[in-house]
Amino acid sequence: MPFSKLNLSNKLQMLLKKNNYHQPTAIQERVIPLVLEQKDIMAQAQTGSGKTASFVLPILEMLNQNPTEGKRKIKVLILTPTRELTLQVAQSFRLFGEALASKPKVVSVIGGEGIGEQIYAIQKGCDVMVATSGRFLDVLSKKQMTLKHLEFLVLDEADKMLNLGFSEELDAILEAIPRKRQNLLFSATYPEKMLEIANKITQEVIRVSVKEDEPIVIRIEQRVIEVNPENRGSLLRYLLKKEKWKRVLVFMANRRATDNIAQKFRKRGYIAESFHGDLSQDDRNYTIEEFKKRKIQILFSTDIISRGLHIEGIDCVINFDLPRSPADYIHRIGRTARAGESGVAISFIGHEEKGHFKLIEKRSQIKLKHEQIKGYELTGEAPKRVKGSAPIKGKKKSKKDKLREAKAKEEARNSGR
Repeated sequence: MPFSKLNLSNKLQMLLKKNNYHQPTAIQERVIPLVLEQKDIMAQAQTGSGKTASFVLPILEMLNQNPTEGKRKIKVLILTPTRELTLQVAQSFRLFGEALASKPKVVSVIGGEGIGEQIYAIQKGCDVMVATSGRFLDVLSKKQMTLKHLEFLVLDEADKMLNLGFSEELDAILEAIPRKRQNLLFSATYPEKMLEIANKITQEVIRVSVKEDEPIVIRIEQRVIEVNPENRGSLLRYLLKKEKWKRVLVFMANRRATDNIAQKFRKRGYIAESFHGDLSQDDRNYTIEEFKKRKIQILFSTDIISRGLHIEGIDCVINFDLPRSPADYIHRIGRTARAGESGVAISFIGHEEKGHFKLIEKRSQIKLKHEQIKGYELTGEAPKRVKGSAPIKGKKKSKKDKLREAKAKEEARNSGR
């Protein structure tokens, strides 16, 4: 089905063609007509399936049909889990908004930048606000913007937002916005807790679940290599030399490890950088742009970059450290094989990670052959697990017992003074 069948304006279709959007993806084909019919949607589709355009395009179409007279008012609120995804979604609205006679005013609201400047940008006039939930609540607490004209609430990568404590913030957000609105929820997975949140937001949701004819992961060559932790850096250098990848994304367990290994690779002549939440927003923006422009060969990152971010031309994703959550495995490897391309994803595992990788395989419905590279073979044995004594039922102290004990100790100390 071409975009011309989705009731989008001619100018919007022309802009899509100009930007190499020739045919809608499965999620776009199913969701765009429903959004245009003003239905509440809860859409599930895997990473790389084009979820962002499936809400950006119909929202812009409806804004174009009902332009605001006078000063711009906030009509669209999109909440995302990360600053990078916020900026990317905002850029999508600006890109496709060029097709509208009255181009929408888009404001990004994220941490790491001056809140005063963001409030000023909103007050000058704003049609579309794209925000991380925490910074949105910060701005909301200043009581210097009105949301009474809001027509659309969008949650992008909704399941990841739950992991960041979003469920605790939701009540305050829902209380601040009009009850009559269109609700659009998008994610790659919908755990049980997500369904509870969805019921808070809307009671008339249409569920859309899309399984591509050719899943994104099929275009990814997945490998798992057994190697001792201390040899992973040298193995990565061996693979870079052998495979001659131009752009590689390497996932690390934590921020310190990310900085340390990037520094070691730079000393060896590689164009490498680290990416994590401790960087200033300017540094984060600069690093992503340099990586997109191919000026950085290897980007070592925490999971902050694993969701939603679209960077074309990543040749290989390396799980230097496995993700804690099996669900994040698919999100990580989905950073490669974007826009119809193919890619490679390699996971390094040692003795201690074998059990966790089995769980990842089970949840991801894959079964990979374990490799060992000559000169970097996995040595030693798996550490033996020492089982502690099982807890005795009924013997664990309750909170009341602990409070009584603490009170008794305090009284004993006071009596002895």
